[in-house]
Amino acid sequence: MKRIARLTLIFAFVPILTLAQEPAVQEQQRSSEQTIKEILTAQTKAWNQGDLKQFMGTYWKSENLTFSSGGKTTRGWNATLANYKKSYPTREKMGRLNFDGLEINLVEPSTALVLGNWHLKMSDDSTADGNFSLVIKQMDGKWKIIHDHSSTLKKPENENQKTNSDD
Repeated sequence: MKRIARLTLIFAFVPILTLAQEPAVQEQQRSSEQTIKEILTAQTKAWNQGDLKQFMGTYWKSENLTFSSGGKTTRGWNATLANYKKSYPTREKMGRLNFDGLEINLVEPSTALVLGNWHLKMSDDSTADGNFSLVIKQMDGKWKIIHDHSSTLKKPENENQKTNSDD
């Protein structure tokens, strides 16, 4: 009988303890989300200043970093930086970057999946747009991108082009 009474007390307090922890968990989640937003803001700032090394500072400096784009996956921080340098050799070629539509989902306390859109405006006023998904992990107290999958939005062909579907 005493055992049943103890179990009853335990089960009565479990929901209370869970509710007491909920605000702390929510605060940790808000804090993590804010930190991740700050990282992405720092990333766009570095890009817009033409500083690829600073931009890459938000990535995990490891040969296990993965970056997928254009149907290919690049492995390693140095290889990813080399690809950026090849594609964007000068500050002018880098254009002006901004992100929007961010969705930050903590899949566990130290790992987040981030979805969003990227936009580049070039010096000649041309634009490039796309979306991305990032896996960001907290390691040694710092959030780092461990995987980036970025896609370019295909622009519609000449919208003024007539289609002869009635012929």
